[in-house]
Amino acid sequence: MMYGQSAQAGRSTVYGLFRARALVTPDAPALRQDGRERSYGELLSRTNRLANVLLARGVRRGDRVAILSHNRMEYIELELAAAAIGAIVCCLNWRLTEDELSHCIALVAPSLIICEDELAADVPQPTDAPLLLLGEPYEALLAGSSDTAVESEVEPEDGLIILYTSGTTGLPKGAVISHRAMIARSLVFSSEWALAPDDGFVAWAPLFHMASTDHALSTLMRGGLVAVVDGYNAEEIIAAIERQPIGWLVLIPGMIEEFIAACRAAEVKPHGIRICGAMADLVPPQQIAEVTRILGTPYANSFGATETGLAPASRGRIEPGDVPETLSKSQTAFCEVRLVDADDNDVADGEPGDLALRGPTLFSGYWNAHEANAECFRGGWFHMGDMFRRNPDGTLDFVDRAKYLIKTGGENVYPAEIERVLLADPGVTDAAVVRTADHRWGEVPVAFVSVSDNRLTEDALMRRCADSLARYKHPREIRLIAFDDFPRSTSGKIQRHLLEQLLDDIRSD
Repeated sequence: MMYGQSAQAGRSTVYGLFRARALVTPDAPALRQDGRERSYGELLSRTNRLANVLLARGVRRGDRVAILSHNRMEYIELELAAAAIGAIVCCLNWRLTEDELSHCIALVAPSLIICEDELAADVPQPTDAPLLLLGEPYEALLAGSSDTAVESEVEPEDGLIILYTSGTTGLPKGAVISHRAMIARSLVFSSEWALAPDDGFVAWAPLFHMASTDHALSTLMRGGLVAVVDGYNAEEIIAAIERQPIGWLVLIPGMIEEFIAACRAAEVKPHGIRICGAMADLVPPQQIAEVTRILGTPYANSFGATETGLAPASRGRIEPGDVPETLSKSQTAFCEVRLVDADDNDVADGEPGDLALRGPTLFSGYWNAHEANAECFRGGWFHMGDMFRRNPDGTLDFVDRAKYLIKTGGENVYPAEIERVLLADPGVTDAAVVRTADHRWGEVPVAFVSVSDNRLTEDALMRRCADSLARYKHPREIRLIAFDDFPRSTSGKIQRHLLEQLLDDIRSD
């Protein structure tokens, strides 16, 4: 057992590890955006100045600071400065409705809201938190502040950021990610994907999501360069991957087809990418083969979450040019996994079970959500609410979200089973299956599909399902829609509840 000073010596924080890199390589580039570049030394100085600004404004350890902003370098500065003093950054989604945004702010009761000028009108009023605008007001405060490092008693279990998660229904929950979890995630990223210390990262996905925030901070703790891009911009992403080595290139469903076309047009020549992609289950296999062939790098056959990081099953990869026939997952290292039934008993191999996880990358729970935490952390494990089957070789097959289950005539149908069959057709660009009420069977599946080949008909797709699925899993109907008409979350996932509403609207006309 460790006591006193020996216990303190084993304590690291995100700010401490970033500062260590900045002191070793102060002239190395840390951030780049729109032609502007900040070295590690410059970023450390600005981080320290902002930390002192926050302290001067009364922000203390455990207090929340909200940010409403597009992707910009100051976003990352705030996360590092808050890490220095033990404050928690609440990453607000600027795409939310006014009611949703009001809920997210009220949930965490921030001491301060930092906001882009153009988004200031979106901050719900009244609010008890003062507003600090990015731009001239922000820069003036930094210029008048000290860049002396802050000496603060921050613990590894202290909250670092709050990322808001949403399911198919209900208001967002605030997932608290600690210094311990963020450091562990960085180590797992490096281990599982064989990242080099100076591998860079392109933070184009919203910084209010785990993909960009986790990997930006991980990259800065390792010593790499983070290229900040304000949203999906193929030209800027291509410029970044041609300019520097990249560890993980984020690709998400909904943008890959367009990115493939942009890469072809630009005759892209990547400097070197370790791995690309995410959520392979939601991407047509032909797109995976094409984008990996163009980029010359494997596709991540991953499964993780805001709450878990890269765990539980992101070790697998799809080699360049391969059209995957199976998407069985390999368990990530440094985590423990169980598949359990409704009574939390382990299920037999081949049987679907809710995935329960234990490991150091886990978040600390949802902010001010005691009932939800008691439910998802029961028995000392985090229950993800995702159904998997374990294969004889130890790999894991994703089945579907436990809470989105279609009960048809007493049989369980998981939408992802049908979607995989549809997405395997080369002419299908995306597919999503939803449930609808049925007077005979209770509920039945309906598929929405977009196609690149106009000769591909509903009947042809029905025959594909008939060849590959048990009869009770066949969609009752298939509706062809435009690719851009799929309603998506900011992470690219299709929002099934909105498709259900669309189906109800169509039938009511």
